[in-house]
Amino acid sequence: MSNPVLNERRLHAAGNTWAPPEPSTDHFPPVTDGQVSSWQSQVMTVNGVISATATLFVLLLASAAVGWIATGEPTEVLSNDGSIGYSYSIPPLAWGGLILGIGLTFLLMFKPHLARFIAPIYALAEGFFVGAISRMYETYYDGIVVQAAGATIAVFAVMLVLYRTRIIKVTERFRKIVVTATIGVMLFYGVSMLIRLVAGADSVSFLSSPSLLGIAFSVFVAGLAAFNLALDFDFIERGVKQGLDKKFEWYAAFGLLVTIIWLYLEILRLLSKLRQR
Repeated sequence: MSNPVLNERRLHAAGNTWAPPEPSTDHFPPVTDGQVSSWQSQVMTVNGVISATATLFVLLLASAAVGWIATGEPTEVLSNDGSIGYSYSIPPLAWGGLILGIGLTFLLMFKPHLARFIAPIYALAEGFFVGAISRMYETYYDGIVVQAAGATIAVFAVMLVLYRTRIIKVTERFRKIVVTATIGVMLFYGVSMLIRLVAGADSVSFLSSPSLLGIAFSVFVAGLAAFNLALDFDFIERGVKQGLDKKFEWYAAFGLLVTIIWLYLEILRLLSKLRQR
């Protein structure tokens, strides 16, 4: 899923700071007592965001390893025509991790000051699901997980370079287009999930179909996830410039983690479709 927590409204709300009034010197000259040490509260830094993000990724990978191990091999199923097929089931705990992760995302939208505590729990919950789903894909498509992880790292690096060189500029129009498209995709996924629960898994078949439409859709969504990285970079850069409180390092790291997980899963789906052609 995308990262709804790093938005323009949240940045402006967090940027409200308090400063003491300037002393009046209308009647008396200011009294000085030599050099005075200045005090400044801890503020958000790029290195702090990197450190928080690295911590979350360690937790994510550790939990993903557990999810990978907990997901067993597929079982053989004899169909009516006598052919042998395979059935694969993801551990219920993995689905619980996905649901918990979504719930924590919405909670953090309203309680950003809890990011330092919520983000690690999210990393552990989503990590288990990512590990389980990755094991399933790897069983059917050998080597696909390494390819998806490598592609995700490459896309992240390219987007960072494009953003730093200002080839991609996060303007207000750019931000509105990406956010609107992201919300639209998330709503579509939600409606599709409900339809598949009611009408069956094949009711929205192009989501997993290797057809040109299915591949084009996956390319579009993966690209949209990549553009969300630019919004994440912009939030971090402006947050540092505004001197946000240090707690927002975890808030920014959480949003970055959400986008990267979404990008990885979309690339994984895209590669599986290409493998089927």
